[in-house]
Amino acid sequence: YTPHSVAKIIARILVGDDHPQSVKIYDPSAGSGTLLMNLASQIGYDNLTVYSQDISQKSSNLLRMNLILNNLTHSIHNIVQGNTITNNRHPEKMDYIVSNPPFKLDFSDWRDSIDTPENAQRFFAGVPKIPAKSKDKMAIYQLFLQHIIDSLSETGKAAVVVPTGFITAQSGIDKKIRKHLVDNRMLAGVVSMPSNIFATTGTNVSILFIDKENKGDVVLIDASNLGRKVKEGKNQKTILTKEEETQIIETFIAKEKVDDFSVLVTYDEVK
Repeated sequence: YTPHSVAKIIARILVGDDHPQSVKIYDPSAGSGTLLMNLASQIGYDNLTVYSQDISQKSSNLLRMNLILNNLTHSIHNIVQGNTITNNRHPEKMDYIVSNPPFKLDFSDWRDSIDTPENAQRFFAGVPKIPAKSKDKMAIYQLFLQHIIDSLSETGKAAVVVPTGFITAQSGIDKKIRKHLVDNRMLAGVVSMPSNIFATTGTNVSILFIDKENKGDVVLIDASNLGRKVKEGKNQKTILTKEEETQIIETFIAKEKVDDFSVLVTYDEVK
C-alpha cells in the first residue's frame, strides 16, 4: 500500500512542468494502482495510455475499476495479471514508469529460470543468488528495478520506491545498478523519506528518480527529518504535512540547494 503523500510527490516530480502528449505510463507491480492514478491525474487523462501488471488478480480488478471511475476505459485491456519478472506481458518501451515493488520475497522456485543469456540485457546487473537460509529475504526489488530501466523509452522517466540500503550498498547488484544509472547519465535524483512513512514496514525507503534526458546535475534530498509520528493500530506511522510535500516537490523540480536538506551534484561527483 503506497501512502498518498508518496504517490503525490512521485507524480508531481516526474511530470514537473512538462505537458506530455500521448504517452505510455506503466507500473510492473501495480497493486490497485495508487501510483498510476496519481500520475495519470497529473499528466491529464486524455494524454495517456495505462499499462500494468500485477501478480494479484484481486488488485488487477481494483485497478480496472479505478480506470472506469477515471474515464480511462480505453486502457482496461492493458491491465494484466501475472508475474512480471518471469512473464513480462508488456515488452513495449514506456514513457513514464512508477513502482513501489515488493522488496524481499522468496523467489527461489523460479530464480534459475530467469538467469539465462536471453535475459542478460534485461537483468544487466545480475540475478540475486539463492541464500542457504532466509530465502524470504531475497531482494526481488533488484529485479524490478532492472526491469524498469530496461522498459524505458529513449526519453523515458521513472520513479521507484527502494529500500534506502540500495543507495548506500558498497558492493553487489545494488552498486552495479547505481553505476549503470551514473555511467549512462540517466539519474534525476533521490529523495530519502522519513522512517515509517509506510505503516506496514519499518524499512527506511527512498524514492529513486530516473530520467534518460537528465545529463546535468543530480538532486539529492534528505527528507528523513520531516513529518510527524502518529499511531496507526499497533504501528507507528509518519505523516508529511502538505507544506512538507510541497517543499520536497518544489526543491527537486527547481534543483535548489538548501542547507541540511538538499544538494546538487554532478555525475562526476556521484562517481
